[in-house]
Amino acid sequence: MSAAAKPIERPLKPPPAETRPRKPKSSKLHPSDLVGLGAIGLKASRVRSALTMIGIAIGIAAMVGVLVISESSRSDLLSQLDRLGTNMLRVTAGQTLFGGDAALTSEARSMIERVGPVESASSVATVDATVRRTDYIDEGRTGGIAVTAADLDLLETLRADVGVGSWLDEASATLPTTVLGNTAARRLGITEPGVRVWMDDQWFTVIGILEPVELASELDSSAFVGLPVAEQLYEFDGSPSTIYVRSDVDFIEDGRAVLGRTANPEDASEVEVTRPSDVLEAKAAAAVAFTDLFLGLGAVALIVGGFGIANVMLMSVMERRGEIGLRRALGATRRHIALQFVSEALALALVGGVLGVLLGAGLAVTYALSQDWMPIIPAVAVFGGIGAAVAIGAVAGFYPAMRAARLSPTDALRGAE
Repeated sequence: MSAAAKPIERPLKPPPAETRPRKPKSSKLHPSDLVGLGAIGLKASRVRSALTMIGIAIGIAAMVGVLVISESSRSDLLSQLDRLGTNMLRVTAGQTLFGGDAALTSEARSMIERVGPVESASSVATVDATVRRTDYIDEGRTGGIAVTAADLDLLETLRADVGVGSWLDEASATLPTTVLGNTAARRLGITEPGVRVWMDDQWFTVIGILEPVELASELDSSAFVGLPVAEQLYEFDGSPSTIYVRSDVDFIEDGRAVLGRTANPEDASEVEVTRPSDVLEAKAAAAVAFTDLFLGLGAVALIVGGFGIANVMLMSVMERRGEIGLRRALGATRRHIALQFVSEALALALVGGVLGVLLGAGLAVTYALSQDWMPIIPAVAVFGGIGAAVAIGAVAGFYPAMRAARLSPTDALRGAE
């Protein structure tokens, strides 16, 4: 009897390709979709979004405005220094050992001119006289205007200009004529030459009005007369009160060190030597200090705006739990949800940053023009302002985005009911 036949084992054929279960495709989020997703939250709460943008814009505007004004002011100061020069020194009489007022000798200017680094020197002296618009005005009402005897080459040394009229020359310096400083002319109400003013007991004809003297602003309130007139009418003894000195710029400190001993060989401590351009440089340094201060205030406002973004985004997460759950149920990953809320925060910050840059730059340019400055908008103000806003937005939106991403679909949909 033959053995029982064994069934022949045949390999199973794989099912047709069209009947195989397909591996589900992973959900994808294209970068172009983030723009639309970022705008969803902004449209959902327009008022809150607008207020948050304003907060960011104020912080950025403050920072950009400070940078533009500071750069424009600094540029104007530097242009003044280039135009006026930093090589001018001012020599004045100081005080004696016992606290009294010292005096420069009549030979002080000629001795200073012999110093090697000195390029030019001019002197002025305040004389005992008053200036009034007419002789009917009380003698005590001088308007703070001083009568100053001046050398003929004073404007060359100071690099000052005559606004209208002309400066003193060899002829007019011997006549009862005067040139008014800018402030003095304004106080007397005089805008054109040819007008007469009353000096003590005599009429003087105004032959010119100066532009503001930027390196010697104390002269703006003076009425200048020639040395011969001052000697003849006011008993001027030739002793200057101030000597303005132009020195070789490469040896200015060397010249400054010897001017005191040269002006007063007997006691150099009774002579003060200053550098007027130091005032402008101090202004530039002060401008930098104020810039740092206001940048700090702008940064505080920007941080406050960042907290505003975080608050808005957290409220958005709570209000849109249903949307988050539905998107997760339809295949959105945690990363997609996080990117959505980060993009909303970035959109808030970016729009606020752009508005802040435009607002700050506009206000700063307007102010600079009102001060007759050349407006300068540094690139760091524009790109740095927008970059700072975006950075704040990214940081402020990180936590709300992570919180939204951690929500499970079921919890989100249940919490939205």
